[in-house]
Amino acid sequence: MTETVSTRAKARGKGLKLERVFSTEGTHPYDAITWERRDVVQQNWKTGETVFEQRGVEFPDFWSVNASTIVTTKYFRGAVGTDAREWSLKQLIDRVVKTYTKAGIDNGYFAGDADAEIFEHELTWLLVNQYFSFNSPVWFNVGTPSPQQVSACFILSVDDSMDSILNWYKEEGFIFKGGSGAGLNLSRIRSSKELLSSGGTASGPVSFMRGADASAGTIKSGGATRRAAKMVVLDVDHPDIEEFVMTKAREEDKIRALRDAGFDMDLGGADITSVQYQNANNSVRVTDEFMRAVEDGTEFGLRARGTGEVIETVDARDLFRKISQAAWECADPGLQYDDTINDWHTNPETGRITASNPCSEYMSLDNSSCNLASLNLLKFLKDDDTFDAALFAKAVEFIITAMDISICFADFPTEAIGKTTVDYRQLGIGYANLGALLMAMGLGYDSEGGRSMAAAITSLMTGTSYKRSAELAGIVGPYAGYARNAEAHKRVMRKHQAANDVVRVLHTEDGRVHKLATKAWADVIKTGEKNGFRNAQASVLAPTGTIGFMMDCDTTGIEPDFSLVKFKKLVGGGSMQIVNQTIPRALKKMGYQEEQVEAIVAYIAEHGHVVDAPGLKAEHYEIFDTAMGARSLKPMGHVRMMAACQPFLSGAISKTVNLPETATVEEIEDVYLQSWKLGLKATAIYRDNCKVGQPLSDGGGKAKKDAADKAASDAAEVETKVVEKVVYAPVRKRLPKSRVSRTTSFTVGGAEGYMTSGAHDDGQLGEVFLKLGKQGSTLAGVMDAFSIAVSIGLQYGVPLETYVSKFTNLRFEPAGLTDDPDVRMSQSIMDYIFRRLALDYLSFEERSMLGIYSAEERQRHLETGSYEPLVEETGSAAELTTPASSSAAAEVVEAEEIETKDTHGSEAREVPAQVTTGEAKTTAELFEKLTGTAVDSPLCMTCGTKMRPAGSCYVCEGCGSTSGCS
Repeated sequence: MTETVSTRAKARGKGLKLERVFSTEGTHPYDAITWERRDVVQQNWKTGETVFEQRGVEFPDFWSVNASTIVTTKYFRGAVGTDAREWSLKQLIDRVVKTYTKAGIDNGYFAGDADAEIFEHELTWLLVNQYFSFNSPVWFNVGTPSPQQVSACFILSVDDSMDSILNWYKEEGFIFKGGSGAGLNLSRIRSSKELLSSGGTASGPVSFMRGADASAGTIKSGGATRRAAKMVVLDVDHPDIEEFVMTKAREEDKIRALRDAGFDMDLGGADITSVQYQNANNSVRVTDEFMRAVEDGTEFGLRARGTGEVIETVDARDLFRKISQAAWECADPGLQYDDTINDWHTNPETGRITASNPCSEYMSLDNSSCNLASLNLLKFLKDDDTFDAALFAKAVEFIITAMDISICFADFPTEAIGKTTVDYRQLGIGYANLGALLMAMGLGYDSEGGRSMAAAITSLMTGTSYKRSAELAGIVGPYAGYARNAEAHKRVMRKHQAANDVVRVLHTEDGRVHKLATKAWADVIKTGEKNGFRNAQASVLAPTGTIGFMMDCDTTGIEPDFSLVKFKKLVGGGSMQIVNQTIPRALKKMGYQEEQVEAIVAYIAEHGHVVDAPGLKAEHYEIFDTAMGARSLKPMGHVRMMAACQPFLSGAISKTVNLPETATVEEIEDVYLQSWKLGLKATAIYRDNCKVGQPLSDGGGKAKKDAADKAASDAAEVETKVVEKVVYAPVRKRLPKSRVSRTTSFTVGGAEGYMTSGAHDDGQLGEVFLKLGKQGSTLAGVMDAFSIAVSIGLQYGVPLETYVSKFTNLRFEPAGLTDDPDVRMSQSIMDYIFRRLALDYLSFEERSMLGIYSAEERQRHLETGSYEPLVEETGSAAELTTPASSSAAAEVVEAEEIETKDTHGSEAREVPAQVTTGEAKTTAELFEKLTGTAVDSPLCMTCGTKMRPAGSCYVCEGCGSTSGCS
């Protein structure tokens, strides 16, 4: 196949003529950026066990600590501690890009050597600057001795025979072992209401699901600790549909009973393995006929698998109600809309689309696969807050070319999947950071402006992809299955173009993007008519979990922002709680002044939301709506955004519609019904706290669950509880008449002052006095009052750590250099004072959780990679020497902690809220801490932190692990 294509292309004398867009001629992309060495040490926070360690890895200085940690642990190949281990991002990117470039040359994609070099440099530039990323299997496998698997998404097939069913188990197992996920439709298997040829009764698909579920639960995906990801689909007219619908809901009842009996039923718990059907997402494939019957309240026929005759009729509304009731109880099943899916199918002459991958974004032929790549949308937002649509389109052209080239050398888990993929060449380009982009542009996620912008971008992406696909078809030929499907493929292209024509633009920005999209679709029709198309599919919207972290994205896939406040890991160790950087950018875009922005950001830092933020107009609240919290998006807000983008995607969208715990079954019915009417291909819902087998972060989870159980069962019994009210009165611990004190003189940004601190007999800080300004001045009076307030608070038991976390990182003048070698840079006098108090009175362990180190400790870290004291610390940090020679290193580390890079590479100040005290480990846990409500997500099996939703999967911010297939 490769030789034939290459020979044909060369015989034509054709090939892509490429121009540089991103890279600079004569300068390699690596030489245009600054590189630095880092240490990656990863621990399980519950056990304290070091699960990974690699020191001296090389990354660009603008890559976050989190991005470099995840790439090092997930994607670097070779045994740790050996010379074979990769240690630089350059090695990783070169391993992939050079493999792609060589395959492009061998298969005749480029007009000449100069074009091949441009392709290599452009792809390298886009990757190293975090403009896009391939899906994880590419980083795992390409350029290694392992099979060159590039696909993350697979669809299998099973027929009504024991050989086929057992082969299903086998193929699924190998896909799970390789770190990917698979989906399939079980509707060909006879129901338990039909007879076998021997005269007996068939087992039915649900019984065979048990064996597949046990297999998936046993095989760890990719040799990792997370379990396999899979999707099981059943047609709505299958006679066993009601049994299928209730499988997981009945198991949820079992979980409740076992939990109440004292068994460990948390996800990953010792006893959860006794529960069935937990390793798959279940979806019902519904038809327009069924949905119309639901609307009309008529009966619907269930059909025998062999003959197609109706063997039973059911009330359509009753069955729809059971589907929604089961989803209310356990979030399964979701719905897939069969007629909509197949109406947008480019290859109907080959076969129908019957299933999807586990995350529901890839929908294509049975026994097929799809490789994915996602662009970081925020990278294309210019300094003037306009979206660079032309640059975005150029990036899409390079990326879609690379994705198609990968099929030329890729390996596949089964022969059938390999043949279908090579013959139809399905691709899945998509994007991440849509939520962050809209916020930065001042557009609400659930607004007409937000949806029109998202629709225009999605249309431009897919239109440009198919345009390049048609151009490639003129060079290396159309996909093998194109000839028999040509009319259908061109019909779907016209449907995409027609959908683009009816997009209603609302402002200059979406108008500019839409204009380019319109031209792209015109070129698709014209060039496709002449050349055909290289790819049967071009685009999907995937969860972008791990690769989203690789690109330092704030939001994943099509999702809105999860929370307005998150954690940032620091280069020197520890982490900082910060307000998302898109928020101040959005506020400035809307005309707020610097002082107003600072006040609003400070409010968000404390409360986690914008409601009642000082100076923020109520009409601007919607711009800062998030997936969870006080201003969480309404369920239909999610549905409407999906509906805006769906007409411009070859596949579908991985996304879950979130509903509050108080949502009713009727509301779920409405979401499913409106999703069908709005033209979605698939819908999944999740009602908060609907599943028992999820570890919650607070003790209130069980009580909330029990309350929901009581409401669901319509129990008439009311339990009355008597709660004893306990009043806590703090006691003041006064200082002794004679106590040890310490006086420190300091200079911050040229302003001089003195601080005197007194301690109890046990060494605990008990009072602080500050001398600033002239005696009798307003400043001196304010400092006296502040000193008294802090001192009384300390004596009444307020921990010093609390004061430190609240007052460090406050920013106001005077600020800048100090004369203290331990704190070389300070953002304000308050920032300096409480850093100094922390160093004087907190233990090393307490300070390390706050990210505060002495000059000696920072110097030790530079020399040995560890802040830990060489001898056991028995007192405060002040007892350790702090030589002035360390001041330069200290200043560098301080500067690293308070500066970051914005999306365009320029220096920008962080907007810190407070330094974490170790109580929270991820943004999900930070959200719980700020709001007092639980995030219904599992704990990461690798590092023990709480994961957060990403599409219809979960992703861990600590180590990058995902619960899905990508």
